[in-house]
Amino acid sequence: MDMVELVIGGAAALLFCVFLSPRFIEFLRERSFGQHIRAEGPAGHHVKAGTPTMGGVVILIALSVPFLVLSTGDWRALGAWAVAIGCGLIGFSDDYVKLIKRRSLGLRGRTKMVSLLAVSIGLWLVATELAELPAVLRLRVVDVQLDLSAFHNLPYLVLIYLVVAGTTNAVNLTDGLDGLAAGSTAIVALAFTAICAGVGGQQDLALLAAVLAGSCVGFLWFNAFPATVFMGDTGSLGIGGALAGLAVMTQTELLLVVLGGVFVIEALSVIIQVFSFQTFGRRVFLMAPIHHHFEMKAWSETKIILRFWIVASVFATIGYVLYDQSVAIH
Repeated sequence: MDMVELVIGGAAALLFCVFLSPRFIEFLRERSFGQHIRAEGPAGHHVKAGTPTMGGVVILIALSVPFLVLSTGDWRALGAWAVAIGCGLIGFSDDYVKLIKRRSLGLRGRTKMVSLLAVSIGLWLVATELAELPAVLRLRVVDVQLDLSAFHNLPYLVLIYLVVAGTTNAVNLTDGLDGLAAGSTAIVALAFTAICAGVGGQQDLALLAAVLAGSCVGFLWFNAFPATVFMGDTGSLGIGGALAGLAVMTQTELLLVVLGGVFVIEALSVIIQVFSFQTFGRRVFLMAPIHHHFEMKAWSETKIILRFWIVASVFATIGYVLYDQSVAIH
């Protein structure tokens, strides 16, 4: 698979999003599938109440069609794609409960975690049995790797679960401003495209990363400020699952912390806020996740989004350079 096919796949995913979204948005409006805005959220967000959500369905369709058509059937790429779909279905169930069952909190936390564990077990089996990846954690840059094959590869399963659960939840937390999660994911996906395209035998993974980037950019046409549709948990968990799958199948689990630095910062801001408030009774941020902190400081939404995209680009570039150096070392 050459670069032309990667461009075709990414462009096809983008066009699928651009042409499918208007009909899907109208479908959502007719059924009043609109976003519920938390009362304790930023005051400026209340005008977004009722904006169609579950746009992640279009992202996953736009991602899947060109990937499945152009893929050569490599198990690593198929496993990563299946994680995206599996996590997207968990998100869809969460959105369904919120919109149809009118339960504002969606699925119970325990149900989500068990479902993510099931997806992680599936990815673990594909990685070790079908893709035949070694059960190791590569530290990259330094020529060191940790053996996780003890007790029938169970430590490797724990690692995969942490990557899947951590990434999906971090992307979900980032999805709080128009276009923030989609744009940041597109940037990280482009870095994965470059990583996979430069390594022999990972062309299907490069294709998956390219169509992920294309679908997120296409979705931005409607999700950029002011958004006419939100991706919902269907989208945030789905694209988070795709990134997690790519990280596991390229054995860049630790490097994902750098590549997806914006997502890590968002998740850490929530952890720090909760810990500080429960331990000391004080808040570190005006509101968490951290993008809301800047909203409370009267930054405009577009300024926050653009600056976070810049930060995401810096992190993705650093991550790619670190990966490139690790390949040179080996």
